[in-house]
Amino acid sequence: MPAWDPSEAEQVTSDEQLREVVEPPHQEIAEKVVSGIDRVSRRFIERSRLFFVATAGEDARIDVSPRGDTARSVVVFDDGKTLAYAERPGNRRMDGLHNLLRNPQVGMLFLIPGVNHVLRVNGTATIVRSAPFMADLALKGVPPALAVVVNVEELFVHCGRALLKSGVWRPGTWPEDEQPGVMALFESQQALKHRV
Repeated sequence: MPAWDPSEAEQVTSDEQLREVVEPPHQEIAEKVVSGIDRVSRRFIERSRLFFVATAGEDARIDVSPRGDTARSVVVFDDGKTLAYAERPGNRRMDGLHNLLRNPQVGMLFLIPGVNHVLRVNGTATIVRSAPFMADLALKGVPPALAVVVNVEELFVHCGRALLKSGVWRPGTWPEDEQPGVMALFESQQALKHRV
């Protein structure tokens, strides 16, 4: 693939240009967003052991991180407006947490293996280091040192077309050749820093 040349592409720079290509959604799709957590969505969230969290820093740089546990990693509060997730030890960069300190906006994408639709949540977040609910997020009896509380402003189901087409849940579609391991990726990325 040759290098990207912006002069060779017709770029889209306005909402009007987007709508020249993509028709507006049906009314029921356009208006599907709710501002709380309904009973069925709560069940979906609580059964999701894998979710992704998107944050943005004050410089508008985006970070997306996967979160997952063998134990319960999210609690949904009875107010129907709030959830919290455990912040488990990882690489200690804390990109998302640093972003939340400067910009509390957060986006979340919840998945359940084998289910071909996802649940999206947008809201504002607060980082906490102690709270009564921390015990509910314990892993092997140890509560997390930090958790993130999210005030849910938008929640909606997202169709699973991408999951269906990618075949992500079907083992027969998985690559048969060996994939790069963590160390191979890390070393290759570090070598890029040293190129002249």
